[in-house]
Amino acid sequence: MKIGQSTDIPISGAAQTSPASTKIAQSGSGTAAATQGANPSGVAVTVSTAARSLDQVVKSSTAEVDMEKVNAVRSAIEQGTFKVNAEAIADKLLANAQEMLDRPRN
Repeated sequence: MKIGQSTDIPISGAAQTSPASTKIAQSGSGTAAATQGANPSGVAVTVSTAARSLDQVVKSSTAEVDMEKVNAVRSAIEQGTFKVNAEAIADKLLANAQEMLDRPRN
């Protein structure tokens, strides 16, 4: 369904809720239901098994942090000796822009 078609459900004054009054609750089975403050007619949302497995992959594949390097950079910043390599930053920006331009458009 496209937005703006006559089959869209009009929002009445009584049914309007602000984003702050909408709460997301998650049950142990992995499904989430959107419940509205005083409005008993919420919309049930189900998270697929594939989506849950993707979430687990993202959580488990976080990059390792080289704390020695982090501490060295932090120390250099605190001492005022940290130098920004503008040429390296520019090279990376150009490479990323070129990569984005080379991607096929869907």
